[in-house]
Amino acid sequence: MNAMRAMKQYQQVGVQASVFEASPHRLIQMLMQGGLDRIAQAKGALERGAFAEKGELVGKALSIIGGLREVLDKEVGGELADNLDRLYDYMIRTLLEANRSNDADKLDEVARLLGEVKEGWDGIASAA
Repeated sequence: MNAMRAMKQYQQVGVQASVFEASPHRLIQMLMQGGLDRIAQAKGALERGAFAEKGELVGKALSIIGGLREVLDKEVGGELADNLDRLYDYMIRTLLEANRSNDADKLDEVARLLGEVKEGWDGIASAA
């Protein structure tokens, strides 16, 4: 058990170092990936019947998507930022419903949508 705790602490230090060194663009990528990871983990917990764990993981995904929504710059982003705001709002409402009704299909839907946004965001880095 102590080895597992030490490994988690080591991983956390690695993540913290990555965050410290990351560009703003990379931070958004990391957040999106974190959201996708939490949704996948929530689906796994749901399938195992670990409902408390599922709820905790959905809560983390909600926080991540809420954070992505909060950093939208509508003055600079214009219509694109407005569209993302509405999409993030939809994702949040869908995750809340997925959590309430234990609906794996709704988790999949949000993961697909967030994955598409991340793919577009990743493409910005490639184009730059």
